[in-house]
Parts: sequence; C-alpha cells; structure tokens
Amino acid sequence: MRRSLLGIAIGLAVAATGMKPAFADEFTVADIEVEGLQRVSAGTVFSAFPVNIGEQMDEAELADAIKSLFRTGLFTDIEASRDAGILILTVRERPSITSIEIEGNKNIETDMLMDALAGAGLQEGQVFRRATLERLELEILRSYIGQGRYNARVKATAEELPRNRVAIRLDINEGTVAAIQHINLVGNREFSDEQLRDLFELRTTSWWNSITNADKYARERLSGDLETLRSFYLDRGYLDFNVESSQVSISPDKRQVFIAIAIDEGPQYTISEIKLRGNLIVDEEELRKLIPVEAGDVFSRARMTAISETLSFRLGREGYAFANVNAVPEPGPDNTAAVTFFVEPGKRAYVRRINFSGNVSTRDDVLRQEMTQMEGGIASSDRIEFSKTRLERLGFFKMVNVDTVPVPGTDDLVDVNYSVEEQPTGSLSASVGFSQDSGIILGANVAENNFFGTGKRASFGVNVSDAVRSANISYMDPYYTVDGVSRGFSVFARETDFEQEDITSYLLDEYGGRITFGYPTDNITRLNFGVGYTNSKIKGGVFTSKDVTDFIEEEGDNFNNYFLFGSWRRSTLNRGVLPTSGHSHSLSIDVAVPGSDLTFYKATHRTDFYFPMSDNDRWVLHTRTEVGYGNGYGEDPIMPFYEHFYAGGYGSVRGYQANSLGPRARPADNDFSDPDPFGGNLLTEGSLELIFPTPFAGDSRSMRTAFFLDGGQVFDPDRGYDPEPSELRYSVGIGFQWITAVGPLAFSLAKPLNDKPKDETQVFQFSLGQTF
Repeated sequence: MRRSLLGIAIGLAVAATGMKPAFADEFTVADIEVEGLQRVSAGTVFSAFPVNIGEQMDEAELADAIKSLFRTGLFTDIEASRDAGILILTVRERPSITSIEIEGNKNIETDMLMDALAGAGLQEGQVFRRATLERLELEILRSYIGQGRYNARVKATAEELPRNRVAIRLDINEGTVAAIQHINLVGNREFSDEQLRDLFELRTTSWWNSITNADKYARERLSGDLETLRSFYLDRGYLDFNVESSQVSISPDKRQVFIAIAIDEGPQYTISEIKLRGNLIVDEEELRKLIPVEAGDVFSRARMTAISETLSFRLGREGYAFANVNAVPEPGPDNTAAVTFFVEPGKRAYVRRINFSGNVSTRDDVLRQEMTQMEGGIASSDRIEFSKTRLERLGFFKMVNVDTVPVPGTDDLVDVNYSVEEQPTGSLSASVGFSQDSGIILGANVAENNFFGTGKRASFGVNVSDAVRSANISYMDPYYTVDGVSRGFSVFARETDFEQEDITSYLLDEYGGRITFGYPTDNITRLNFGVGYTNSKIKGGVFTSKDVTDFIEEEGDNFNNYFLFGSWRRSTLNRGVLPTSGHSHSLSIDVAVPGSDLTFYKATHRTDFYFPMSDNDRWVLHTRTEVGYGNGYGEDPIMPFYEHFYAGGYGSVRGYQANSLGPRARPADNDFSDPDPFGGNLLTEGSLELIFPTPFAGDSRSMRTAFFLDGGQVFDPDRGYDPEPSELRYSVGIGFQWITAVGPLAFSLAKPLNDKPKDETQVFQFSLGQTF
C-alpha cells in the first residue's frame, strides 16, 4: 500500500537548521521509482538524487535529497511517497521553450538579444524559468535607458502550449532618445561655457544636432565628455581639477534631458624643476635633450606622457624593450610643481623569434628580407619600428602592425610579431578601363608587383586604346642578391597615335628593351643604372605639322638609339601606396650614347614631401615638385621632338587638358585649325595638397581626398619659348584617389586660375583602370 511521506515540508525547514526531527520515520530504500518524466531521463534524476538502494534514511535526509534534485532547475514540483520499501518520486517538469520571438527592436540587434537570452539560459529546447525572463526584461530595459531612451517599454510574455511547452515573446517599444535641452557648467572661471561645451561630444538640441544625433543623451557619451574635460584642464596645468558632480534631470514626458556639471578648477601650476631618477642607462645629459620643457613652463599632462614615451623609446634603442618611464608631478608652494621622471629600464631584451601573420599570398622570406632587426640580436625599438616601415613601403599591405611580446618563463627574451593586411598589388585578368586622355582601354594583362607572393615584379600586357597599342614584358627581382642588389629587364613594342592624345599629328612606332641593376647605399637610398635599346619610326599624318616634317626631312624617320641610364632615389615615405609622412627625392638621367642615330639626354628631378598635421595622419600637407630638362649633344645636337616633355592633365596641372600646355607646333599648310601642342625640352611643375579624411569612408588607407593647388608649364628655349614666370599656369580644386582591385580610380574637379584664350581647359578629369 502506497504511503505518502508526510512532514516533508517540516523536514525541509528543520533540515536547514541541521536538527533531526523527533518524529523521523526511518526506512530502508528497497527500490526507487520516478513518475511524471516526459523529457528528462531517469538517469539524470538518479545522478542528481543522492540516495542509493539499500540505504536507510529518515524524512530529514529525504528532504535534503529532494533539495538536491530541486537544484537541477528541471522541476517545479517533487512529491515523495513509498509503497513498502519502494521510494516513489512524482515530479512535475518545468516547461520547455519551443520558440522565442522578438518584435519592435531596431537599435539593439535581434542576434544580440538572442545571445543575451541564451546566456541567461533562455533558448529553444531549454527549460523555462519565469524569474529569469523577468530579470532579463529589466536588463534589456536598462540597456535602452543607457541609450537615453527613457520612455522605452519591454514586455515579456510566455504562452503555454500543449505537452508542457511555452512560446516566449518579447514586445519592445524602443521609444525615442531624449534630447539634451541644456548643459549647465558651474564653477568654471578660466574658461567660458562655450569653450568647454565645444569639447563635448554631447550637444544641446538644434536642427543640425538633431540630424547628426549629437543632441541624443547616452550615459557612456557623458562619461567620455567628462574625461575629455578632465584631460583638457590637466593638459593646461590644473592639477587639482575635479568634477564635483554631474546630474542628469529628465522632463516628465521623458523626452528632454537637462545636464548640470559642477567642477572645481583649482589653480594653474607651472613647472619648478625637472628631475631624472632611477637607473639611467643612457647619459642623463642626452636624456635631458629629449625633454623639451623647462622651469617656468605650464604643466601639461599630455606633454609629460609624450616625453615619457620618447624616453622609453630611447631606452628601447639600447635593447631595453620593457623600459618604463613615469612622470610624477609634486605640487609645491606658489602653485608650482616639480616633475620627476622615474626611469625603470628593466633587463636588456633579446629577440627569440620574428613571426608574421596575415600574409596569405606573400611568402615569409619576402617579409624577412625587409627586417633590420635580427633574431638573436638585441631588441632595438628603432630597428623593430624601421622594419615595420620597410614592410609598409613595399606597397603590398594595407596595414602593418607590430607587437613585442615577452617569452613566457623568461625576463630577457621577446618575440616580435608582425601582422599584415594584404591589398591588391596588380591584376591577373583581362582589363577594361577608360581615360579621358586615351579613351577606352582594352587589354589582357598579367601584372603583379608581388608576383605569386615572391616580392618580384612581373608583367605581361597587351593593351589597345584609341591612342596607344602596346605589348610589353617586364621582370624585376628586388633581391637578386642577399644584399639587396636588384636586377630587372623589360621589352616592349608600342604604336602611338599622338593626334588622339591631342598632340600634333604623327604616328610613332617603337620597340626595344632595357636591363637594369640597382644598389642600396643605405636603408633609404638607392642607385640604379642600366643599358637599353630603342628603335623609333615616325610616320606623318594628314595634317602633320611643319616641325615634324622638317625634322623628318633633316634627320630621317627611322632611328636606332642606345641608352645608358641611371637614377638616384632617397625615400623616407612611410608607405609605398598613398603615403602620409616622410619625403622622397629622385633624380634620373637617360643618355643616348655615341653610336646612336641621335645623341641626346633627358634628366628629371622630383620631390615629394608629406607633413602630417594630426596625430592619426588623416590631415596631411603634401608638396610635389618636378623639373625636367633635355637636349642634344655632339656633332648633331638635336633632341628628337617625340622625347619632349608635356604638361597638363591628371598627375600634372589639373584643370587643363592632358599635354595641352606649352609651345605649339607650326601647323601644316592645309591645316586651318588651332595649332596643336608640341611640348618642349624644359618642364617645371609643382603641387600643394591638403589631404583630409574621405567623408563617410572611415579610416581607409586605400582612399585619398585632397584640396590642391597645381602649377606648371613646358618651355623650349631653343625654339624661342623662354621660361617666364608669367607663363606658368595654375589651378585649384579637389581630387580623389581610390586603389581598387581592378586598378586605381582617380578624378578631380579643378578650376584654372589664369588660363589664356587659347588654353584648353577641362574642369572634370578622371581615369579608371591602368595602362602598362
């Protein structure tokens, strides 16, 4: 006969006190049966129920065992009874969650809410706990309040379904973000309310701030603004500055927010003296030269932090990779503070391994070739950082980061880890492009600056446009020897219709080749030299100018020229593509040597300077200059007209048609149109650009936007076109560059500043794709 075990509730109460009830009825468990199971297995029950068959127990011990079973969270009710020696457990399982539906959320993604539910144990197939759902409902509401949505509403319902299941639904009304009506500052004397409010990300409501959401209150944004305010004062010497309180008041309709911030500025401190303490590995006099402040200067926390980093970096050059320098101000009388730099160099560190990650296409040995920091050597911050710069100059990577990591279990070994993000370095496909200068460009190209990840440069191309038909093969190995000696060669065939390039009418067919060697003289300077051969054949057109026909009559139309050429380049640019800091100088000269049909030379010099104007290098000033000169020499000192310099167009003086500036050709007798450009033997160009962040593009290294001022002209003193400053042409405008997977995209909007009646201007210029 089944007998209900009475007194269990009492047993649960007294069991908590550790007392044994006086009426405890002991019995021996002959067997255990479980009734009411649906989804939970009997084995799960027996593993959680600490009673074994054959044990003797009383009601207090049974109550403890049932409490252990309750802790599993699987049951809402457990009843114990016995039939003779058989212990019978009748359970009622918690319902299972069959579905979860969320409606009304926009500002918090559904996946994030689902993850939060799962983290709390609420997901399909799990048991349902109503208390957990109610607690999560409050947490979601707090998240919306943290966004400034004080009138948000969250309602959670659980619909009971057959077979002990529930369907959960969250109905969310996100409401609106409360707008900031006023920000009141109390206690500021040295700086006006307007000055301090301009520091804040939070703004009071206005039509513009409503569009940009700057007037929408968020607790995190207020915390950030208070930290900005604190930094502002500390950077100006107010060491005792304190935010005494910040209060946020909400209107009754919960749509308006009023912020009150009380501050105590305290006095402004100046520096009384600079001290250096600790283990000064480097001579103190040298370290003091790295501290650009002196007694009497206003204290600035930002400057102290920057100086500490500079001193740490200097110690890192000696191999103390984990040097720590702290600047500690000691307030004294008369609102002065003595600043002490405490130097802790630690142990000199050595590099165990140099590791690379992210280089999916580029081989490790290509990256190792650029390392100036060696494995097994002293860990020098200079060499580690310069190795990073060399990787960036390759132009293979959009991003390069370096991290120096201590080797576990040692105090003098580090691993140097370089992580890179690769970017397109060429194309391995058919290409289609368009240029205002050359028209539609069709071609099949294999061109790669990082050929199959080897770091070698190779290209093969066949291209056709309205103006040019060309085929070429080139190859260059930048590490022909381990010392960085490069070797390259190229062969080409090209047919150019210069009339299509808006230049005087003639056809030029050329083929030839070159062999080049390069030698690094130091880490930033390189010399190149080589030999080459070119065959040039000139063909006149219907309206060929007198200058061209006279040249053909005097010199002929077919020339074999042999070249010696050399170049010098010095570069500290931080990147190979779209740099933001550093400078570059290059000088090159080509000479058609004696034995050639024509003997002449061409020399060009170009400079590029990049001056960062912000800490993140997103605002940069760029200057460019280029000067070129060429002439003949020997018995027949003639420079062929097809080697002339040209100016105008993208990459030169924007706003003027490509190749349109400079001297004009004498038209043919049957040509009654305006004279065509003829170029000259003296080129001068310059450009000033203000590079700024591309709107809506984030921090993209593959895009560039700039305001520019261009200037330049081509002259030919031998033909009477002498250099005159008044003949220089100028333009202003805005330009955009984008390095895409199919090639560079570039365009500009420019306005010529001093164009003359016969100048050919062009406000919008662009180019998509590239020729080879």
